[in-house]
Amino acid sequence: MLYPILYSGYLSLTDYNFVYDTEPAFIGFDNYIAAFKDPDFINALTNTAVYTAFYLVSALTISFILALSLYNKLRFMSFYRSAVFVPIVVPLSLAGLIFVWMLQPNYGLVNQVIGDVLGLEFLTREWLSSGNTAMAAIVVVSLWATTGFLTILFLAGLQAIPTEILEAAEVDGVNGWQKVFSIIIPSMRPTFLITGIWATLQALKVFIEPMVLTDGGPAGSTTVLYQYIYKNALNYFEMGYASAMGYILGGIIIVLMGVNYLIVRERK
Repeated sequence: MLYPILYSGYLSLTDYNFVYDTEPAFIGFDNYIAAFKDPDFINALTNTAVYTAFYLVSALTISFILALSLYNKLRFMSFYRSAVFVPIVVPLSLAGLIFVWMLQPNYGLVNQVIGDVLGLEFLTREWLSSGNTAMAAIVVVSLWATTGFLTILFLAGLQAIPTEILEAAEVDGVNGWQKVFSIIIPSMRPTFLITGIWATLQALKVFIEPMVLTDGGPAGSTTVLYQYIYKNALNYFEMGYASAMGYILGGIIIVLMGVNYLIVRERK
């Protein structure tokens, strides 16, 4: 890991097209300055921020609620837990292709159900061709694919809470929601830290979903930062510029990890 990290750091300070240039030309921090003047980079950064905000809030909320539901002792609980976890083992590229078919405007399953089965034709959409719905579709696919893993992490956190504490709260007359906000959530700060970091990393490094579903379209409305870095490196061969953007992404990840830690850390 050390060599590519250091070498890409050096490349980020150079002008280097590995197809046309014989060796990198040192230009200092020009690539970093150029990135923040590049409207396509700003657009990709904005799209990534929007995706991260929606995905992070939705993923943690849905996963925590599912974990609370699966924590209760119900019939067929093993089946429910397996059903929630199964999507994580499906290759994301394959899942993306399946959702492309499901979201097709003319013969896709979603519009078929909405229009033909439910009779709500006014709600049918060109889901992946409209800027208003394409990003939402990408978030939904990501949630489908990763919520199960986060649910398992939350479930493990719930099972680590001593049952004596919960039983004592019930004896004292604490109801369900009071128990959640007063006992369960404070006791699960380490779990929220782990899940928050993992979900943030997943969101900032999102690539397969927009690449397969929309290829960054329509009109760049779903082009994310990881995808823009990929295109500059492997489509345009601008390794210096791509490395600089990679380091910017790395810096953003480090800052957000620190913010996440400060928010959910244990307080004495």
